[in-house]
Amino acid sequence: MKQPQRIGLLFAALALIADQVSKNVLLYGLDFRAMQPFDRIELLPVFSLVMVWNRGVSYGLFQAGSFQGWLILTVFSLAAVAGLTWWLVQLDRRFLAAGVGLLIGGALGNVIDRMIYGAVADFFHFYAWGRDWYVFNVADVAITVGVLVLLLDAFLRPDPKPELK
Repeated sequence: MKQPQRIGLLFAALALIADQVSKNVLLYGLDFRAMQPFDRIELLPVFSLVMVWNRGVSYGLFQAGSFQGWLILTVFSLAAVAGLTWWLVQLDRRFLAAGVGLLIGGALGNVIDRMIYGAVADFFHFYAWGRDWYVFNVADVAITVGVLVLLLDAFLRPDPKPELK
C-alpha cells in the first residue's frame, strides 16, 4: 500500500472513531437518548448540545420517514463510500487522500447511526446574533472538512504542463 492510501485510511479511521466515541459518550454516558428534541445544554453563549435525530442527509435534506426512504439513503451512502474508497486506491497525493479519507470516515459514521438507530444522531448547535446554524455531529465535520480539502486541492495544485508535440 502506498503512502497516500495509508494516510487516507488513517484519516478515515480517525474520523470514524472520533464520531462514534463522541456519539456514544453523549447518547449513553450523558444519556442524551432521554432528552426531548431540542432540549439544550448551553455550554457557551454561542454553543449548546441538543439531541436531534436526523432521518435525512446533511442539513436535514431528503427526510426519510419510511423504510424505503431509509433503505435508499443507506444504500446511497454505502455506494458513495465504495466509490470514494475506489478513488482513494487510485490517488497519489497525500493531501487529497486525507480529504477523501475524511469523507469516507464521516459517511461511515453516519451510516452506522442510520443502521443502528434508523436515524443519525446530531448534537452540536452553534448560534449567535439572532442566527443559528444546523445541528451536526463529528461525522458532519469530517465530511465538511473533507470537501474543503478536495476544493483546496482542486484550486491550489499546479496544473500539469501540456505536452508539446
